Formats: sequence, structure tokens, C-alpha cells
Amino acid sequence: MGRVGKRLSSFQIIILGFAAVILSGALFLMLPGASRDGNCAPFGDALFTSVSAVCVTGLVVRDTARSWSLFGQCVILFLIQIGGLGVVTAAVALSKARGERLSLKQRSTMQEAISAQRLGGLGSMTGLILKVTLVSELFGALCMAPVFCRRFGFEKGMFYSLFHAVSAFCNAGFDLMGETAPYSSLTDFAADPLICIPVMLLIITGGIGFATWDDVRQHRGRLQRYRMQTRVILFVTGLLILVPALYFCVFEFHETSGAARILGALFQSVTPRTAGFNTLDLTVLSENGRLLMIFLMLTGGAPGSTAGGIKVTTLAVLLASESSVFRRRAHPRMFGRRISDETVRTAAAVLVMYLFLFLTGGCLISGIEGLPLLTCLFETASAVGTVGLTLGITPELGSISRGILIFLMFVGRVGGLTVLWSAIPGKGGSPSRLPEGKIAVG
Repeated sequence: MGRVGKRLSSFQIIILGFAAVILSGALFLMLPGASRDGNCAPFGDALFTSVSAVCVTGLVVRDTARSWSLFGQCVILFLIQIGGLGVVTAAVALSKARGERLSLKQRSTMQEAISAQRLGGLGSMTGLILKVTLVSELFGALCMAPVFCRRFGFEKGMFYSLFHAVSAFCNAGFDLMGETAPYSSLTDFAADPLICIPVMLLIITGGIGFATWDDVRQHRGRLQRYRMQTRVILFVTGLLILVPALYFCVFEFHETSGAARILGALFQSVTPRTAGFNTLDLTVLSENGRLLMIFLMLTGGAPGSTAGGIKVTTLAVLLASESSVFRRRAHPRMFGRRISDETVRTAAAVLVMYLFLFLTGGCLISGIEGLPLLTCLFETASAVGTVGLTLGITPELGSISRGILIFLMFVGRVGGLTVLWSAIPGKGGSPSRLPEGKIAVG
């Protein structure tokens, strides 16, 4: 990695890697050939689009189909793929393709990037990540191809199928449906199972994490041998799909009915964590529905996945900690295992950090733009959770508000703790302990 790379921590390498790809993507999108009108895109628009693509968010200030040429769309697709895999994973895969052995530094950095539990086996993990990604995206593209080819012609339909498959697996939420109506996402296909079901499956596959797939590969259907983390991820993910879907089906989207309503409810339950597609008009959501969406966007997917958010494992640890307090247990537990105090502290820190960023960003944008607070909080939750769902205000925001969303998207993708740990050097454990102080809480 060179002398500079040896002096950098794993967290600093991850951040600099993402920043370098984002800047490169913005410069490519500023080329005249990247825009449909042949003019150079403003740096602010190109930077926002590049950040949104690399951070697999999906918030846009320009409609992807109407504003960017085929070359620009290919650049966005490449940025989504790099962002979904992770810059570090992509770099390690390139090194392995050249026949180079992974150094200890590379292994340590990749371990942080994909939230792996051990250093060993990261070489084979890289191969698994690439295989799962390639197979999932090709499968999704083939499933959607008949619909898109029938509507747009063979060549354009195949490109659209591949673009949306990659965007769905990487939980990016970018779409090319704007030629019909700007920023329309997948609303034209709300009742089409050949589009909705593959997209949902791709979102879930990318969002449960590569470490989960590694566990499934090793133990197949023997659930009792899965790691506790895998079981927590699968259980909480299923719960966060079914319960919100039931709410949406009963209380929201009354303009649809029958199978289309069930499909729409399921889709709107899956996509906030953290894909950004929508098949139904989100502006008709009640305030309760918007708050539920915000909760799902902030929660996100699994660690080491293409999804953002605080992660389902963080939510599970916090709920287990609450349960242990209510039941007066010494330690929280899940699936017959004790959760360490350090894990609980980290989960609490992550939650507080995301809530602070989400609330502060929403309040600032609301004050700057003069927009309703709940509407702005929806956008900031979408940004920090790297979701991409919007109530339609992002393209109209001023430069300061866009800058806030850019910062939230970047922090949401690389991780708030990664940003802090890259800036604050680790001090290690202290050999001495301070006297204990008593403080009442609750």
C-alpha cells in the first residue's frame, strides 16, 4: 500500500477510498458527453449525483433518464456497483485478479469494511461477494427483461433490466423511468409482479449482508449452526418486512385494492431499508405512515451489506438491552447468548449519532428552506439511511441544504463511527479505573 497507506488506519483508508471514487465520478459526470444536452453539468449537480450513487442512496437533483446520456448513466451504474460492493472490496478483488496476495493491512481494512468477524478467510469471502453479486444481478435482470424489452425494445430493455437489477441489489434506488414522468420511480409497475418481486428479492439479498451469505453457504439449512448474528439478522429482517407491510395494507394506499394492494404494501415495506424505489405515491402517506417510513429508513439493513442505516443488529441489541432492564437481568441476551456491555454501548452510540444527524439536518433544512419539519426529516432520514426515498423536495433545495444531504449520505454510507474513529486516534484501555459515581436515570 506504500508508505502513506501504512501510516493510515483502516478507517481512514475506507473514507479516503470513498472520497476518491466520489470525486472521480463527479469529474466524469461533468464531461459534456455525460449530459443529454451536450453541456457540462454544474459541479454541484455532478457531485450530488456521484455522492448519491457511490453511497447507494438514490436521492437526485436531476432526473437520471432525462438529464444524463447513455454514457452518464453508465458512469452512474459503475459508481453504484463500486459503492454497493464497497470501495475496499472492489480494490481487494482487483488485487486478487492480478494474482497479488492480500497483505495484513488489506485484510484488516476489508474486515472493517464488510464487518467480518475474523481476519481468516477474507480471500474466499471476496470471491463469495463477487459471485453472489453477479448471480443475483444477472438473475434479477433476466426476470425483468421480458417486461422492459416489451416496453422499450430489446437493446434498451436489456440495459434497463441490468441497470435496475444492479441498483436494486446495491440498494441504490436509481431508476430510468423518468422518460414517462420525471422522478416517477417504478410507479408504472406497481401491479406488475415481474418487476416488483425481483426488485424486492434483490433488495433483501443485498441488504442482509455478505457475512450472512457466507454463514448460509457453510451451513445451508442447518439453522441451529448459524452464528447468532445471522439468526438475529434473518429474524429482525423478516419482522421488519411483515409488520410494516400489514400496516400499509390496512391503513395506507386506499386507492389500490386486492393483490395490487398487498404487493404495494410489501414493496413499500421492503424498499425503505434501504433501496429508495417506490411503486406508490409517497406524498399521499399519512403522518403515521411517514413516521413509520422514517423509522424503517433509519434502521436500514445488516452490517457489511449494501444497505445503510443504524443496522438491524443495532436495533436488536438495543431492544434486548431494554428487555434486560425491564426483567432486571445482569446482561441482555439473544438466542441463548449473552451480549457484551461493549456491544450495547456501541449500539447506543450509533443510535444517538444517527438521531442527532437526522434531527439536526432536518431542522437546518426546514429553517433554511421554510419547509414543513416532517417533510425535511423524511429527506434527512433518507439521506443518512442511504435510502433515496423522497417527498419531492430534494431537486428544489438550495446549495446549503444539498450540502447537508451530501454530508449525511457520505456519513451514512461509510458509517458514523468510521468517520469518528478515522479522526480520533485510539487510546487503548486505561490500566486504572476512576471512582464510580452514582447518577439517577429514568
